Amino acid sequence: MTGLLTALIIILAVLTILQIIRIYELSGDLNKEKSYLTTYDDNNRQGFYLLLFGIAIVASLIWMMIAWDEILLPQSASEHGVETDALMSISMGLILVVYFTITPILFWFSFKYRGLKDTKATYYEHNNKLELIWTSVPTVVLAVLIIYGLTVWSNTMSPENEEDPMRIEVYAQQYKWTARYAGSDNNLGYANVRLIEGANVLGLDLEDINSQDDFSPMEIHIPVGQPVLFTFRSQDVMHSAYFPHFRAQMNCVPGMTTRFQFTPTITTADMRKDPDVIGKVERINAIRAEAGNEPYEYDYLLLCNKICGSAHYNMQMNVIVETQADYDAWVLEQQSIIQTLAANN
Repeated sequence: MTGLLTALIIILAVLTILQIIRIYELSGDLNKEKSYLTTYDDNNRQGFYLLLFGIAIVASLIWMMIAWDEILLPQSASEHGVETDALMSISMGLILVVYFTITPILFWFSFKYRGLKDTKATYYEHNNKLELIWTSVPTVVLAVLIIYGLTVWSNTMSPENEEDPMRIEVYAQQYKWTARYAGSDNNLGYANVRLIEGANVLGLDLEDINSQDDFSPMEIHIPVGQPVLFTFRSQDVMHSAYFPHFRAQMNCVPGMTTRFQFTPTITTADMRKDPDVIGKVERINAIRAEAGNEPYEYDYLLLCNKICGSAHYNMQMNVIVETQADYDAWVLEQQSIIQTLAANN
């Protein structure tokens, strides 16, 4: 019902505007004015409007940067994320410098050289030096950015650390994540969607020797400083495994396996002590308190970054980064998938 009323309001607004335009045209005909001709007064008025509009959009951008800065992500909690953030900062810095240089000039020149009775435009055909400058400078800047970006991408996707990473599989389905750890042998057992049957929702090959110690917890735990290789599968549609706090993302594609590796650098407990994070949590809890909800505690999250269906917004899983000792103690509490399936049968 709300959608129908909104559509009716939009239609009525458009019809009203059309009628106002028509009345303006008819009044011009009655006064024997050619309303389609632009006058010097029109140019002067529109020039002022354009200048005010330019001031407004520049001011609004400055306001948004100040007002929304507090909702940005905190510092990166992974090794490669530091490089990613640096690349983002450099790129956005250059964009803002160009924006705050060029935009005021464009609007000011549009105002200054608006069509007036006593002014005349100067015909300026060509200048080789100017052409060389505004072609070569952006080319060099973009080339440097692209090379830098490719270097960051290469370091991210092919880390130099030769240490055998810990292996975790993330299995996507509407609308939840399921994590599977490789266990003590650090080798994931074979799994395939065709093997899904009953409680074996991951399609695990129960006869594969590498499957014997695989376990599937309710949340992801990883030790700080330990490289982790995540492999991703999807049961139904395309999902996107997004670890915003670690600056990591990889698509989960049905019928194939994708992977992404990163090394966490800050434990969940230490990140909760970060001043920016403390401020964010206080603001969130103030909103939740007004709504009568439970207080929020900051956690790293695994989210789905593809609109995979109606419950896409709720597809998330906690990620806990902890010390090696805490992680080892947590692993001892876990039960293998095969033991879980046997207990349920």
